[in-house]
Amino acid sequence: MNQIQVIEVFMHAQKVGRMVQTSDYLCAFEYDIDYLQTGTSISPFHLPVRKEVFLAKRNPFNGGFGVFDDSLPDGWGSLILDRYLRSKGIDPASLTLLQMLGLVGATGRGALEYRPDFSEASRNELLDFDKLAQETEIILSSENNGDSLETLYRQGGSPGGARPKVFVRLDSKEWLVKFKSTTDPHTIGEIEYNYSLLAKKCGIDMPVTRLFEGKYFGVERFDRSDLGKIHTISAAGLLNANYREPSLDYESLLQACHVLTKNMEEVIKLFRIMVFNVAIQNRDDHAKNFSFQWTQKEWKLAPAYDLLPSSGFSGFHTTTVNNSASPTRSDVVTIATRIGIPEQQAKAIIEEIFDILSSNK
Repeated sequence: MNQIQVIEVFMHAQKVGRMVQTSDYLCAFEYDIDYLQTGTSISPFHLPVRKEVFLAKRNPFNGGFGVFDDSLPDGWGSLILDRYLRSKGIDPASLTLLQMLGLVGATGRGALEYRPDFSEASRNELLDFDKLAQETEIILSSENNGDSLETLYRQGGSPGGARPKVFVRLDSKEWLVKFKSTTDPHTIGEIEYNYSLLAKKCGIDMPVTRLFEGKYFGVERFDRSDLGKIHTISAAGLLNANYREPSLDYESLLQACHVLTKNMEEVIKLFRIMVFNVAIQNRDDHAKNFSFQWTQKEWKLAPAYDLLPSSGFSGFHTTTVNNSASPTRSDVVTIATRIGIPEQQAKAIIEEIFDILSSNK
C-alpha cells in the first residue's frame, strides 16, 4: 500500500471532512467547509460541527478518534485482517491508522466511508456456512489460513467482537451471521438466538434475528435500511471510553443517552437493557456493546445486540452499576432514580423482566 497522507471522510456521498496524522501519529480532523453549512456532528461530544482542527488524544484509541475507531476491525476482524495482509506480504504493524481506514473504505459499519478506498467489496456469493464454520476453527486454533481466508476477509466488513462472523445478503436483507469461537459450546448459535427472543419478550428493541440452518445465529444489520446506511456510533466512540477494560458505569451511560437523544423514552430503553444484562449475568457489557444512531433528524438508541450470559472481566460486569461490578437490584433502582426514572416505574420494569426470565427457564 502507498503511504496515505490524507483520508477523506464521506457519509451518504457527501464529504464530511478530512483527516491527517501529525509527526507523532496523532490524528487531526477538520470538517469540510460545505458540510459545516448543513451537516450534523458525527460525534457530538468530541467533534462538534465548527470550523476547527480537532486533535485526537493518544488514548484510548492509539491517537485516533472514537467515531473512526468504530470503523476499524477488532477481535475476530483484526485476526482476519492480520492473516490476510500477511498472506499478501504486508506487515500489519507497519500500517498507519489512515492506511487502516483506507482498507475499510466503504465496507465499514455505520454510514462513514473513507477515501482513498482500498477495501475489497463483498461478492455476495452463496456461502456454505458449514464450510466457513470449519475454516474459522482452523484459523482460530492454528497458524493455518485454511481455504477460505479471502472469503472471510471480503465478507467481514471490519466486524468487531471476538466470535467469528460474516456479513451476507440474503432475502434482500443484510445479515450478520456468527460462528462459534474455540471456547463456545457447540450450541452457542441456538443459545444466542433464544436469548434474543427472550430480550424481545422483555420489551427490548432488538433487530430481526434468525437461526440459519438450525445452528448459526444471524441478526439483521441495524446499520442498514431500505434508504441506505445509518450513521452509528458506539458508546465507546461517543464517550472516548476504552472498551477493552472496565471504563463506564451505567449511570454515565444513561446520562449520555439522555443528553444525546433528549428523550427519556430512549433512556428507559437503555435501562431495560441494563436490567436484562444484570438479570441474565451478561457481564461482557463493555462500551462497544451499546450504540446510538443518527436518523437524519434525531439521535436514538440503537437496537440491542450481544445479549447473552458471559463472564466479562474476572467474572464481573464490565460496565458497573452504581459503581458495583456485582450489582444488586438495589443498585439498579438507585441508578434509575438518579437518572430520573421514578422508583415505582423502575421496580415495575425490574419485576417484569425477572418474572419473564423466571417463567422461561
